[in-house]
Amino acid sequence: MLIDKTTLYDLSIFDHNEEQSLLHHINFCKTTNGKLWLEHYLKSTLSSIKEINERQQLLQRIIEVHKDWPETISNGSVLMIEKFYESQVENIPSQPNIVSSNFYKIFYTADFSLVRYSVTHFIDFMQGIFTIYQLLNKEKNPAALDVLLQRIRMLLAKPVAQQIIQYKKSKKISLQNILHFGYFIRNNYKQEAQELIEIYSRLDAFYSMATACINYKYSFPAFTQNIVPHFEAKQLYHPLLPTPIAYDITLTPHQNFLFLTGANMAGKSTFIKAVGVSTYLAHIGMGVPAENLQLNFFDGLISNIHVIDNIIKGESYFFNEVQRIRKTIQQITDGKNWLVLIDELFKGTNVQDAMKCSTTVIEGLRKIDNTLFILSTHLYEIGEGLKQYSNIQFRYFETEVKDEQLYFNYVLKEGISNDRLGYLILKKEGVVDMLQKL
Repeated sequence: MLIDKTTLYDLSIFDHNEEQSLLHHINFCKTTNGKLWLEHYLKSTLSSIKEINERQQLLQRIIEVHKDWPETISNGSVLMIEKFYESQVENIPSQPNIVSSNFYKIFYTADFSLVRYSVTHFIDFMQGIFTIYQLLNKEKNPAALDVLLQRIRMLLAKPVAQQIIQYKKSKKISLQNILHFGYFIRNNYKQEAQELIEIYSRLDAFYSMATACINYKYSFPAFTQNIVPHFEAKQLYHPLLPTPIAYDITLTPHQNFLFLTGANMAGKSTFIKAVGVSTYLAHIGMGVPAENLQLNFFDGLISNIHVIDNIIKGESYFFNEVQRIRKTIQQITDGKNWLVLIDELFKGTNVQDAMKCSTTVIEGLRKIDNTLFILSTHLYEIGEGLKQYSNIQFRYFETEVKDEQLYFNYVLKEGISNDRLGYLILKKEGVVDMLQKL
């Protein structure tokens, strides 16, 4: 699925403030390298339903064994192993005996301490990754997982590696074993160790994705084989909200355009982003924040949410809105399936101009039957003229006013909102009083 950098940031998949991003929300990695792989997987949508199904199966395999996932591997263990290979130490005896071992310990005290500490972490790492291999090595694994597991099996096949795996941690490691393992790790296992760390980092990222599915109770979406676009969600919600409201939504080729209205702060932007984030998560093979989601494979996802002006180039906000719409039209007329999300179109011009521009754009976009659209606007007046088109459905978020207090229930209803609450918000926040006292 094609997606540009603007859309990734519109949907907060990534954010300049990382703690506000989806990446941060689903990061349960135990290692720094694992997080780098998680970021890679989050940036890389899959190219077919087959790949998506295999990713789902991989995550479900990890979910099945999640409670038994080893705790022995930490970021500190991985960093210590890497440091061991980078550090300069006196040559370790290749066949340590009592004499050579004590000699090394006494005369190369600092080096011996580093070897001992590194070997301890290496034992934890090797035993941890072997446990993961045992947990996941089942019949009929998805191909991507099976490749990683079989590579682990080959990398652990060396006799000394097996000795490390089978070493009883309850037993104090002897001086000779420290140097025996240290020599092997440093001189005969560097390439294998680095590859195992890389494999573990990838599994750590998958573990993080699986953990997010468990912790947040995400469900795995079902992809239809339809060649026409379709999106049907039950109890869909935005994953970054602490207490979200869930929505039901259906978009089909016969009703492929959703015209969304409601007052400011009523929930329009949150709803649009919830649809976008769920679609994106589905296309990287993850579970989604919904009770149930059925959709087809989308070739692209594009948003028009946070448009900015460009002072350096002398480009106005409205000009950049127009350019974003122009780019959108160029992309989605390629005959492929797209999902397009537009929030508050043409905010950068006067109301009359915005109404004419918005109507023109909507009447044109609705003709593209291979694309699903969600468009929000505060220009509810244009809705009546659009009711002549059967493929446009109308939804709104209601706002109640009681004793000049605003109450948002964030419930998606059928119809068009005509709420005009800007002045009330201005008054409620004390701005009107402040101005009157000037």
